[in-house]
Amino acid sequence: MYPLLVLKDIVVFPHTIIPLLIENEKTAVWVRTTFDAKEEILVSCRKSLAGKEVAGDDIHLVGVRAHILQLIQLPDGSIKVFIEGKSRQLIARTFQHEGILLAESEEIADVILEDRRTEALKRLVVDAFQEYCESYNVDIHSDMIEKIKSQEDPGFVADIIASYTDLKTDKKQEVLEERNVDSRLSRIYDYIQGELDIAKIQLHFKEQIKQRSESTRKHTQYDQAQAQKVAMESMDDELAVLERQIRSKNMPQHARDKCLSETKRLRMMPPMSAEATVIRNYVDWYLALPWNDVTEDKKDIVHAQQILDEDHFGLDKVKERILEYLAVQQLVGAVKGPILCLVGPPGVGKTSLGRSIARATGRKFVRVSLGGVRDEAEIKGHRRTYIGAMPGKIIQGIRQAGTSNPVFLLDEIDKMSVDFRGDPSAALLEVLDPEQNNTFSDHYMDIEYDVSKVMFITTANTSYSIPAPLLDRMEVIRIEGYTSHEKHLIARDFLVPKQLGLHGLEGKGVSFMARAIDTIIHEYTREAGVRSLEKEISSICRKIVKEIVSQKKAGRSRNRITANRVYEYLGVPRYRKSVRDGNDCVGLVNGLAWTEVGGTLLTVETTIMPGKGKLLLTGKLGEVMQESAQAGMSYVRTRAEAFGLDVDFYDKLDIHIHIPEGAVPKDGPSAGITMATSIVSALTKRTVRGKVAMTGELTLGGRILPVGGLKEKLLAAKEAGMKKVLIPLENEKDLKDTPKEILKGLEVHMVEHMDEIIAYALN
Repeated sequence: MYPLLVLKDIVVFPHTIIPLLIENEKTAVWVRTTFDAKEEILVSCRKSLAGKEVAGDDIHLVGVRAHILQLIQLPDGSIKVFIEGKSRQLIARTFQHEGILLAESEEIADVILEDRRTEALKRLVVDAFQEYCESYNVDIHSDMIEKIKSQEDPGFVADIIASYTDLKTDKKQEVLEERNVDSRLSRIYDYIQGELDIAKIQLHFKEQIKQRSESTRKHTQYDQAQAQKVAMESMDDELAVLERQIRSKNMPQHARDKCLSETKRLRMMPPMSAEATVIRNYVDWYLALPWNDVTEDKKDIVHAQQILDEDHFGLDKVKERILEYLAVQQLVGAVKGPILCLVGPPGVGKTSLGRSIARATGRKFVRVSLGGVRDEAEIKGHRRTYIGAMPGKIIQGIRQAGTSNPVFLLDEIDKMSVDFRGDPSAALLEVLDPEQNNTFSDHYMDIEYDVSKVMFITTANTSYSIPAPLLDRMEVIRIEGYTSHEKHLIARDFLVPKQLGLHGLEGKGVSFMARAIDTIIHEYTREAGVRSLEKEISSICRKIVKEIVSQKKAGRSRNRITANRVYEYLGVPRYRKSVRDGNDCVGLVNGLAWTEVGGTLLTVETTIMPGKGKLLLTGKLGEVMQESAQAGMSYVRTRAEAFGLDVDFYDKLDIHIHIPEGAVPKDGPSAGITMATSIVSALTKRTVRGKVAMTGELTLGGRILPVGGLKEKLLAAKEAGMKKVLIPLENEKDLKDTPKEILKGLEVHMVEHMDEIIAYALN
């Protein structure tokens, strides 16, 4: 079964190559798809009396199976293809499928009755064809004549010669349908002999024409020269239009000169050559780029503030930075595009914030994901010497935007990697450096392009995996996780209305109670952002829609989503809040940890057993955390007398430190004071206050060093029901950036030494 291409007044023979111009849009689409898939087609000629709409009865039943050798896209939307005939096919059945005419066919084999007779006919036809070519100046290469002479297959010879003659369409179709090779050769020979007789008569008339007067001859020559000139001008029309487009394009002079130079090279090349196609694509990229086309910035700060507040709750630092940029724009009139790097956990709104910035500034928005990019050419493009070369993601994004000053979001910049094809992060240095990006050079374009007007925004989950030189060129704005109260407001004001609208429940009286939202937040999600929260709300909406459609459990009371309804729809809670019962225990200490999804309460347990001085660590701890445990143990041994312990206590005991959730990897230095406190409590049998949590790195001398992620850790402590939190003194500055809502109800103590922690934490 093959796609069927129906031709008008064109008969394709096996073993021949023929160009076709396809102007019909639907036909061009499926031909391009077939060419890309490297599949074959069936070609047949339509009958002379067929109407505009081609049906199965309007097509000759004998066609040719063909292969598409080359496809050229023309400026007017049509395509030009070169096809090669393979074998005769008898069409058994035709039918339409998705707007494409398909045909089932079987191959037709040549019939040769007598080899000697056929060979004689073949030689006779070849000799006549050679004389025919000389008489009519047929445009055929001498190598083709030799190839025909040396060809042993008489059917091949008949098909090739038939394709070069001027037989009428119906006569060519008769030759194509003729299975008997002898009959086929006889038909062709009769036609060629007739043409040779006509050629002799023409030669006689030419001799008479030569005897005409000199004035008539000169007039004829002038007419011929004019006709040739018109033909040459028509061939150059396409390039002339291209040159006019280049001269009228709003591009820098050096770019215009480069483009005109390439067009001049294109004029000197054969249109069908591979290099001509490469150059044409190159020139098209120049014409497609918005060299000096910009969109006017909206500088209304009040309007921008309204848009940012509509789209995102909180994120005051980011909003303040955008408003500062707009204020400078309004005062100065022009400023280099800022390079912002939004760093935060998944689901906090980094990517959607880029869209809001574009809407607030009135610019176009382009997003490019850098996750998994490991080839430098994806950023700066391939050189034109490579097959399939094209510009990098930067130039492609600017072309997509249609302006040279879009908001360009480089998503997941921390997920790039390096291999033998180069370092893409190094290629980004030129793009993200405000002092260099006005002369950004793409390998494919091979010319400088000014990207300084672009407002680049990058996103990352963590900043430590971004190379230092790249990080230095960006202004990092950290987007921390949301508090439970913030999640509640976001769900109430943004997520619930959005999901009700998407599921067709808007205006149907469906409402989520406050307790229901809190239940989803605390018992079905565990994240710093709100992505999972939105998924759970969407799941509930789908179940409500199913009830409405199936008319089950319908009623006014079912429209109010309560906490019990949440359990009914979402099933058993996935998480339990990390809330301690508050009881004072020996060796059990509340630590605080930071993860990519926010802060969490990390309990450390220590038990003492008779032994030989082994320190056992369990709970899938990383190298840094294991070293913190060893440092805490060394600190306790140096202060043994102060804690009322024997100097050699270590030789008689085994100490086992365990952190629950053993399947989850844990690492980092901030649990140093937690493990040291747990060891002291276990050795001295002093209970630890159950409502106290702590975080900090411990040195061998007992000093407390600062840690990161303080806001998330304090949030985790508050949600776990802690009353008092111990943090390093050097982290006091971080409290200024912590929302008052988190600090409310928490007693935060700054400590410098381990002795202070023992005094606060142990009874």
